[in-house]
Amino acid sequence: MPDSATLFNQLCEQVQAGMERLQVPGVALGVLHGDQEFTAGFGVTSVENPLPVDTDTLFQIGSTTKTITGTLAMRLVEQGKLSLDAPVRTYLPELRLSDPGVAEKVTLRHLLTHTAGWVGDVFDDTGWGDDALARMVAQMADIPQLTPLGTAWSYNNAGFYLAGRLIEVASGLPYETAARELLLDPLGMTRSFFLPGDVMTYRFACGHIVHDDGPRLARPWALARNANPVGGLSSSVRDQLRYARFCLGDGATPDGTRLLQTETMRQMQSPLVETDPFGGWRGLTWILRDVGGVRTVAHGGATNGQLSAFQLAPDQRFAVTVLTNADRGVQLHTEAVQWALEHFVGAVEPERPPLSVGAAELAEYAGYYEGRLSDIELTVRDGGLVMQVIPNGGFPLKSSPPGPTPPPARLALIGRDMALGTEAPFKDTRCHFLRDDQGQVEWFHFGGRIRRRRSGSE
Repeated sequence: MPDSATLFNQLCEQVQAGMERLQVPGVALGVLHGDQEFTAGFGVTSVENPLPVDTDTLFQIGSTTKTITGTLAMRLVEQGKLSLDAPVRTYLPELRLSDPGVAEKVTLRHLLTHTAGWVGDVFDDTGWGDDALARMVAQMADIPQLTPLGTAWSYNNAGFYLAGRLIEVASGLPYETAARELLLDPLGMTRSFFLPGDVMTYRFACGHIVHDDGPRLARPWALARNANPVGGLSSSVRDQLRYARFCLGDGATPDGTRLLQTETMRQMQSPLVETDPFGGWRGLTWILRDVGGVRTVAHGGATNGQLSAFQLAPDQRFAVTVLTNADRGVQLHTEAVQWALEHFVGAVEPERPPLSVGAAELAEYAGYYEGRLSDIELTVRDGGLVMQVIPNGGFPLKSSPPGPTPPPARLALIGRDMALGTEAPFKDTRCHFLRDDQGQVEWFHFGGRIRRRRSGSE
């Protein structure tokens, strides 16, 4: 087997080839393997004002920030300032939600495991003052409840507004200050920032949307301040590896300062909620999956034209992070992570051959499925299922227009109510269906989100 340095050089070649093929302007790449660390930067920060990407360039890491929020919350749990299972109203008695019963019973555990059940993809700008999160939480009374509390897993950004606000109340600090004092500074993450005024004093990447004529800058650059606990951290690949070392460890910093007890670290990375029939689970914020017999712990993120991956194999002391600045970065970092897992630690997803399915069975799944940021239409065509994603807009602000409509892509059924994307841009994307009490297909789970079926096959 090649040594780690040789493997990293080969991974760099894979990434550079992917950048050219997918028209991704810039990438930062980092790998930890045992005691060895490797980093590299490629391409440029922006097609309009290009600077070389290096290993200190700041990228928006998006929802990997949720694991930062979860770690902060667990520090406060250990200090006795929060509880995972006490009602949120213990700390925020003014909480109002569209379902009064949910407002009475929802807990921090529901928030960190994405099981609160209300619509998750709700975005707004409540200003840049220290009251931004409090004002956003006040608006949560208008968010519809989608499924009963604690009964279904669906990725929930809005739950992390509430988690961030709990951190503020419990710590007595603005969220960003609490993150700096409780985690970022102790880990030496000196190139990680929430506020644009801090980011702009360093070299940073701008997001891009790839069109037929090439990548174009994505505006606005900044997320609203209230989104900071949801996905607002900008970080360098070196800092992401500092964070990875902590996440692979026992809760102590490199100088021996204990931030979390070892049992708490284990609890955060233990399976608590099943997310899909492919073997996916959630811990406290973390995505957990067995890949070819290798235990993996992961998250990733997507902002306006910036996408990131953060993947750990704790038992092998391995981590890989890929930071990209284009919407097609998801294809690039998926390919890079899969290559890295296979070649560094021997983790390979098992083949899932497609089933031979008749038209009548396929028609069970055809229909129009409604979501917040995008709808999905499934049709039966040429003996298979074809998926068309229809963007609705609403991110990064509720007034944001829809982005480009992706091309239709085929899905292959690989089990009862289980499907796999077979074409770009959704190749190898796992999705599944949920049925109602009468056994009829009612929900489509795609991209981590649950979408309700509006109509069946025409």
